[in-house]
Amino acid sequence: MFGFRREKRRAGPTPVPSSSVIRVEPRRSHGTAVALQGGGTHGAFSWGVLDRLVEGGLHIDAICGVSSGSLLAVAYAQGAVRGGRDGARKEMRTLWRRAGTSHSFTPVMEGLPGPWSWGWNLANNIAHHGAETMLRLFSPAQLNPLGFNPMRALVSSLLNPALLCHPEAPRVTISATDVETGAPRFFCNEEITVDSLLASCCLPFLFPPVEIGGRPYWDGAYSGNPPLAPLLRPHLPRELILIRAQPSHRPGTPTKPDEIFNRLHEIACQASLDAELAALPPDVPLIDYRADATLLSLPLSTKVSAEADMIAHLYAAGRALVEKHQADARAASA
Repeated sequence: MFGFRREKRRAGPTPVPSSSVIRVEPRRSHGTAVALQGGGTHGAFSWGVLDRLVEGGLHIDAICGVSSGSLLAVAYAQGAVRGGRDGARKEMRTLWRRAGTSHSFTPVMEGLPGPWSWGWNLANNIAHHGAETMLRLFSPAQLNPLGFNPMRALVSSLLNPALLCHPEAPRVTISATDVETGAPRFFCNEEITVDSLLASCCLPFLFPPVEIGGRPYWDGAYSGNPPLAPLLRPHLPRELILIRAQPSHRPGTPTKPDEIFNRLHEIACQASLDAELAALPPDVPLIDYRADATLLSLPLSTKVSAEADMIAHLYAAGRALVEKHQADARAASA
């Protein structure tokens, strides 16, 4: 029912252009590294996986994320400094509770009728289609000339730089995409700010680019969903855990405009990850938590559903994936 893979890869790591990296001395780690995909509300699936792993005793030495995965990475790290495993779980839960109530991940939903009129699937909702049409006909600069970003309040309430810079904090990397070069830009613990988090989550059809140091940035998923290279330096991890928030494969041919657009987005985000997975060193065990079984059954519009029931469903599915793996492992060793 659920997808899970544990494997080793051959060949060396894919190089990343040095111009895309902020020169911050990385913390040393030989332990467990975690990579978190982005996916809007679907990132609640990653939360469920990570929450169950941490509950079971997982200690993370390095963590990397993009988009909603970058917020989850920061929440984990700050919570771990505050209160160990329990603190990390509490901080991640607070993040998703605030995201659901503020519609920060899904601004096009704000002001639409309540979920009683369509449930999770917005395919038949006229107001939703009208909002989507507006986003395709007009640029963010036209619809939002003042550059208002509803995520700023959420990110500002989440971020605590002092915790990220604490000596006990895991090595955290978030990524954004340089609009002009298409290259990833990595921000490590001391460099993570409200603007860099907003850049990592910046969807081009919703928000204008986030400028940092005079350069424009979009969502980090476009240059790596997520990038793995930051987790392989300065030392290879003992194991690498990849938690996906989008399907790795989607059977069938999309025919509707929104399905075509979504599939193109998935392919673009998947290509760079596939290249890095193919180039992983052979002595790095990979644990790959795949979201296909959960997300393929959901309408595409659920990516912009901020309903509490939707978030709870994805969270539970992520936890169930971990429990299924653990049960399989116990059966195999019996």
